[in-house]
Amino acid sequence: MTLYIAPEASKLWRRFYAELLIEIKILAEKWKLLLAGLIFQYIHGLAARGVHYLHRPGPMLQDVGFFLLPELGQDKAYISEVFFSFIFLSFFLWSFHPFACHSKKIYTVLIWRRVLAFLVASQILRIITFYSTQLPGPNYHCREGSKLARLPHPDSVLEVLLINFPHGVIYGCGDLIFSSHMIFTLVFVLTYQKYGTRRCIKQLAWLFAVVQSLLIIASRKHYTVDVVVAWYTVNLVVFFVDKKLPELPDRSNGTSSPLLPLSTKDKDEHHKLLNGNSGDTADWVCQINS
Repeated sequence: MTLYIAPEASKLWRRFYAELLIEIKILAEKWKLLLAGLIFQYIHGLAARGVHYLHRPGPMLQDVGFFLLPELGQDKAYISEVFFSFIFLSFFLWSFHPFACHSKKIYTVLIWRRVLAFLVASQILRIITFYSTQLPGPNYHCREGSKLARLPHPDSVLEVLLINFPHGVIYGCGDLIFSSHMIFTLVFVLTYQKYGTRRCIKQLAWLFAVVQSLLIIASRKHYTVDVVVAWYTVNLVVFFVDKKLPELPDRSNGTSSPLLPLSTKDKDEHHKLLNGNSGDTADWVCQINS
């Protein structure tokens, strides 16, 4: 068993290293948009924190989703977050599968560059929307009588800039239309729809998006309108932004040229490491995940 595992581990490590060289090369050329996207995630969090200072609790609005879906209750509201975390982690792991699998269609750096572009465009629209009109939050900590529903006037600019992470993110109020959780969920699903290879997983991903929508409403984190607006806005954003971005090189047929200069001998080794053969032990896992 030990003698068998050792060569497989060595092969996996060499494949990881070869992929790492390529991804570093791409990152050196494409880092600006990636960095801008990551910085904007902080700006988005800062905007959500800022609108909390404007939030005023009040009676919950009439909502068809609240009428149709039973309330999960404060003790089960975590289910929505756990389910979202599963979706996020699943996509994150899939995006890094080229480091371990011989069968691959994407470059990790390029896929996250694309994802961040979709997120930023959607989040800009979200910030404009929730600052335009502040609705009374339906979440438990945003209702009348809760100490967290209103934020006291900040003592300094630094207090605002630090956004009280992670407490300030988890217990925010006022950033309702439209749902940030649905932005991430739909961007991930739409990205896998285009670049994933497993039809059954694509269908399952859409089912998960629907379940996530229902859980958000049932846990009273958002009004139904926040989820509905997210569904058509994010789809439209991805549709139009995708047309403006350069298409990703397709690696699935193994014919795309390496992004690093290699000798003829190195090219052969590079092809073996990155594309492998269908008999590799760990590849059955990759076949499922990709």
